[in-house]
Amino acid sequence: MAQGFGLIRDTEIEQTIQAYANPILETAGLPPKSVTIRIIADNSLNAFVTTGNRMFLNTGTLMAANSSSEIIGVIAHETGHLVGGHTVTFSDQMEAALRTTLLTTLLGVAAGVATGNADLGMAVALGGQGTAQRQVLAFSRGQESSADQFALKALDQTEQSAEGLYKFFERISGQELLITDRQDPYVRTHPLTRNRMTSIRAHIDQSSYSEIAPNEELEEKHRRMVAKLYSFLKPQKSTLQKYPESDVSLPARYARSVAHYRRGRLDLSVPLIDGLIEEDPDDPYFWELKGQMLLENGRIPEAITAYKEATRLLPFAPLILVAQAHAMVESGDPAFTQETQDALRIALQVDPNDIFAWNLSAKSYAINNQLGMSAYAAAERALLLGQFGDVVRFTLKAEEELPTGTPIWVRLQDLKTVARNYIEDQRNRRR
Repeated sequence: MAQGFGLIRDTEIEQTIQAYANPILETAGLPPKSVTIRIIADNSLNAFVTTGNRMFLNTGTLMAANSSSEIIGVIAHETGHLVGGHTVTFSDQMEAALRTTLLTTLLGVAAGVATGNADLGMAVALGGQGTAQRQVLAFSRGQESSADQFALKALDQTEQSAEGLYKFFERISGQELLITDRQDPYVRTHPLTRNRMTSIRAHIDQSSYSEIAPNEELEEKHRRMVAKLYSFLKPQKSTLQKYPESDVSLPARYARSVAHYRRGRLDLSVPLIDGLIEEDPDDPYFWELKGQMLLENGRIPEAITAYKEATRLLPFAPLILVAQAHAMVESGDPAFTQETQDALRIALQVDPNDIFAWNLSAKSYAINNQLGMSAYAAAERALLLGQFGDVVRFTLKAEEELPTGTPIWVRLQDLKTVARNYIEDQRNRRR
């Protein structure tokens, strides 16, 4: 996976982060569903917020944290920036990059589509190194102090200790004396001061909640998240060193199953994940991982079985539904068309901009010789990619096959109008 230029999408990790964030967001008066939290594949420490109530956390931040409380503290601080309106305003290029970049369901099925050249926008928007990032993402010291004060108040209101926030800041504070190129981005974009650290420590000393230990359920989620990220993002040898055979904890076995699968050793990885499933057959994420292992090694019928179990246990998880649809499309069996489309319909209701889901929809209909619906789905995909000539071509093809007056036919008219207006506008600009 490309470091620094991609987003990681994974249901388990996203739900873990959401469990951390929800109490803080509710305290801030922000409905949790109104804030989109995404994870950037980058080993450095960083987190930031943007317009549109979007928050980004680097994988390096998640893996470096020793406790869920550290990440909760960071989320509380970043929520303070949202509440205070200290958000980054993206250019049109950055917005396009966020919409159409390679969205890697790395920890579900690795599936996505490469789009136009938006490397510069992604480098800035998603925390890349350099002068541009420092200029765009930097917050003032006054804004930092304001976000700190919000975080401390929110942690108290949710009856959580601020020790995690302090420990995270303490870890990065030593980097201030390093030359700029060796500092983690968080240090450069969130300036620390002695006064800020002193203020947080003073709050901890007087808060009634400072001695409260991190929630053990969240701690277990944190250990699983770190193991999963580490095993997918680090060299397999490193994973096996960090999580040796002598470590029989659940996170360690989880990590080793991924490491062996990434080395092509299904003879080692599948028994490990099967052992975890035997211990907890109602864990959808174990079934999802098993489905991924089997799908990527061509064992399609077994993968479909695993994904079906995952979606039975977690029926409205878009990424897992898309993964199940992917396996069914790969089977080439038209008997799966209805199940595939049902899964994709739910996923697309949640995220109608999922390019890969529309691509699967087009393929699934084509397998069943439903050429009109296949062309319609291809038109939706082309629109998201900005391929307006293809939008017109696919809508015309779909119109030949589908009855007039239906909701799909009406949608085709909208797609065609948008595409033709764009093409005409571009022609006029060139005159």
